[in-house]
Amino acid sequence: MKLLLIGRGKMGRLIAETAKANGDEVAAAFGRDDLEQLAKLGRAADVVMDFSRPETLPEICSYVRRTGTPLLSGTTGYTAAQKAELESLGTAAPVLWSANYSLGVAVLYRALQVVSDVLKPDFDIEITETHHNQKADAPSGTAKLLLDAIDPNHALTPVYGREGNCGKREKGEVGIHALRGGTVAGTHSVHFFGPDEELEFTHRAASRQIFVNGALHMARLLPGKPSGVYDLQKILFGAK
Repeated sequence: MKLLLIGRGKMGRLIAETAKANGDEVAAAFGRDDLEQLAKLGRAADVVMDFSRPETLPEICSYVRRTGTPLLSGTTGYTAAQKAELESLGTAAPVLWSANYSLGVAVLYRALQVVSDVLKPDFDIEITETHHNQKADAPSGTAKLLLDAIDPNHALTPVYGREGNCGKREKGEVGIHALRGGTVAGTHSVHFFGPDEELEFTHRAASRQIFVNGALHMARLLPGKPSGVYDLQKILFGAK
């Protein structure tokens, strides 16, 4: 597989190293300092893999529309408008976006879909996420992903942290809390607090390698697919 990488941060570098170790070819890699060079490049790879920042989206969209190259994106922090722009690329190429390419997180997402409707009437729900001290966005894309599994119709009211005399916890709230420190690759916990019992789901990433392995696995599935927006859950589990 031949890759075109957007983003030369820690994830981008690890993707390049892992891909080369697996016998794949990195045709080119662009960062913020030379992304304008993308406009001069024709179709050079089987897949574009983007693990950069939201501000790179216009250049990526232009390239994908011009060349029809499949896009796998793991960039987080998009606004609703940016996410819609990304999804509009499905008219030009196969597009897959996920906040997290870990198989364990994918299974956690499915588990939350199964249990949430049973517990929501009587249980309070809180989400905590912990990441390294260099992470720019909060809450994490994965925390938002898990919230979507719990509350796909957006019926709950997110509360981002609490301080002062904020009053008692209201029915229909879901608390979301971000911790930042050290070199934590990513820990996500979903707590269901009920009458006299608590159920907790936790996923811990020991390193970024799990995200890289999952992303490369999914990237191999995109070439040859019809243009469109693809869903990680549907590809892995055939979920509706």
